[in-house]
Order: sequence, then structure tokens, then C-alpha cells
Amino acid sequence: MHALVRELYPICRSITGDGVRATLARVQREIPLQVHEVPSGTPAFDWTVPREWNIRDAWVKNPRGERVIDFRRHNLHVVSYSVPVRARMTLEQLRPHLHSLPQQPDLIPYRTSYYREDWGFCLAHRDLESLPEGEYEVCIDSTLADGHLTYGECFLAGTSRDDVLFSCHVCHPSLCNDNLSGIAVATFLAKALAAAPRRLSYRFLFIPGTIGSITWLSRHEEQARRIRHGLVLTGIGDAGAFTYKASRRGDAAIDTAVRHVLRHADPGHAWRPFSPYGYDERQYCSPGFNLPVGCLMRTPHGEYPQYHTSGDNPDFVHAGQLAGSLRALLAIADVLEHDATYRNTQPMCEPQLGKRGLYGAMGGNGIRDLEMAMLWVLNLSDGGASLLAIAERSGLPFGTIHAAARLLLAHGLLAPQGENTALRQ
Repeated sequence: MHALVRELYPICRSITGDGVRATLARVQREIPLQVHEVPSGTPAFDWTVPREWNIRDAWVKNPRGERVIDFRRHNLHVVSYSVPVRARMTLEQLRPHLHSLPQQPDLIPYRTSYYREDWGFCLAHRDLESLPEGEYEVCIDSTLADGHLTYGECFLAGTSRDDVLFSCHVCHPSLCNDNLSGIAVATFLAKALAAAPRRLSYRFLFIPGTIGSITWLSRHEEQARRIRHGLVLTGIGDAGAFTYKASRRGDAAIDTAVRHVLRHADPGHAWRPFSPYGYDERQYCSPGFNLPVGCLMRTPHGEYPQYHTSGDNPDFVHAGQLAGSLRALLAIADVLEHDATYRNTQPMCEPQLGKRGLYGAMGGNGIRDLEMAMLWVLNLSDGGASLLAIAERSGLPFGTIHAAARLLLAHGLLAPQGENTALRQ
């Protein structure tokens, strides 16, 4: 995953353009990703797909003809969606188009101008302060013209028509945590789920932020209604503990599943209620859809100094943290796959587990946990409590409760409730 982050880092991405296509083409080498092109001007609810932006080169030359700002050195140097420019001007005329961070003088900021035609450059504040007076030559060799918005979709069909959504944004240039960590973990999560038996269907979206989710939703209203659980993945490679932003509903199954997994995997995690600001969860959770979609991240956006700066580089993202994020997501998927409701077939007092070889056969903490899990499952499986609810009430990990349920089902002590098929596999 970290190697994929490093490989994608130099590509200049935006909400449209060849950088998005190059990124998706690389992801296609890992998973069965379908790439879709939506023409500029296409209506998407209250929005319109914008014109496509591409850039070949950009620079500012000082009075000696030296490139003091150079897109080829770092693609954050150009304000994303800058219109073409070729001009000479004084430093005073140039300054309104220069963006820096006085409080972080060594970092290049990330700036955009998606929906307002403008142009500009970003640079470290120390470099800005060192610019001498005189005439500067400015060039932004870009195009802004009718084209397409590009997004990728990977659909892994299960035996159920219920969908689980994983969504990440592909619109940021050289930013590793806020962009590439989500892409890398989503890619390897899809690879893992593609190789495993599936009850649920999984839909992975690699989309430009905001306009991408709005466009997808506008074109797939019926498919969206099948989404039973969903997560937006972003900022999941830094050194921080997990942070989960709940869905608009607040008590959806995905909220409970994530809370349960993080309680056991990362006791230092933070929990935040839904708010209508952030990433694409705010589109999926808009009142017309109100989908059960939360947002999984580590340190939240805007709360680490490297956010939206050149400091968000490959060294800021840690391989171990990416691996931990993947493990947590696989655990969440396991909960969603196997959570189900069962009925105790011997509800009149405890069934005798010993004569079935299920109790007291071996010592060890692991076995004792499994025995306790069987008692919890038998006691609470009255057709009303799901395995996840039992895990939450017992304080035991879902995996242990699930293992106990499988044993009890195999010995005829549990029966599926209604159309429940999660353990029949």
C-alpha cells in the first residue's frame, strides 16, 4: 500500500483531467475497476459537471530569467484549475496571485479555484519573502475546456442484493494522507474482498470530491437505495488513532459495527457525531438519500499541521498505519458479513454443552472466552438480538461470538431466524 502511495504521489490530480485517469489506470492494475466518463455540462441535481482541466507546465521566472516557482518541481505550486496565463508583470502585480503560509514558512499550501475562473501559484513563505522587486515572467500552460468528469467503480457481487459502499476521493494532487491513503487502502480492501466468499455485495467508488459523489448519486438513485452500509475512507495513513464520524442516522448498523471493532482494535479512537461538513459522507447522508454512511479516518482533516500542504508527503504516511487501517476495515466487513439473528432451539434452561463436546474440554483463556461466548449466544438468541448486539452486550469481540454461533449452529442448538443466511455458508 505504501508503495502504491509513493507511485501515485507525483501525479497532478484535480476534479477532472488526465491526472485522475492516470490514477485510475494504475488502480485498474490491482482490481477490476470500471472507468466512467461524464460529459461537461451534464446536470447533477443542483450542480453541473464542470469543464475539464489539464496542465502541462507552469512557472514564474524572476528578473534574471530563473524559475523561482516551478510546477515541475512540485505540482502544489499551481492553484488547481488555474486558467491559462502568459504575461509579464511586476512583483506588486504578481503578489495577489501568490499564496503562502506565514505560520508554516517552509511548506507549500494546496489551493483550488474549481468553480471560479482564476489563476495563482503557491510557494513556501520563506521563498515568497526572498523574491526581489522587478519584472517577472508568468506562464501557466493549462487548458479548461469541455471534456469529462472521470470516476472509477469496482463492484463485487455477493449472494445478497444488499450493498456495502466504500468511497474515496481522487481529486487531490501530491497529498498522501488526504487522498492517497484512502485510495491505497480501498484498493487493497477490494483485492481482499474479491478473493473471499461474499454474502453482501461491495461497491467501491474512486471519485472526485463533492462533484463526484453528487454526479454518481444523480445517475444511480436506484442503486443507491440498495446501500445498507457505507464508509468514506480518508486520512487513514498518519500516525494518529482512528476517528470515526457517524452517519446522519447516528445509530445505523455501520455505526455500531465500527464502534465495536474500534473498541477492541484501538481503545484510543475518537467518535464524532455527524455534521454536514467534511467529505463525501455529507452527500450520501443528504436528506433526500439519508444513506447509512459514516467516515473513517485517523487524525481529522485540518487538525494536523501537514494538512493540505507539501508536508503531506510519503514520509508522513506510515506503512504500519495503512496496514492497521486495512485490518480494521476487514474486521468491519467481517461483522457486516456475518451479523445475523438466531433462535435458541433449546431455550428451556441451559442445554448441556459438555455432552456435545462444547464445554470444558480444554483449558486456556481462548477456550474459556469461547465457552462464555456460547453461553451469551444461547441466552440472548431469542430471535430479537443479532450477533453484533450480543457482542456489544457481552463485551466480547464479534469474532468470538461469531465462532461460538457457528459451533452452536453445527450442533443444532441454534436456528436461523426468518430469512437469515449469514451462517448457513
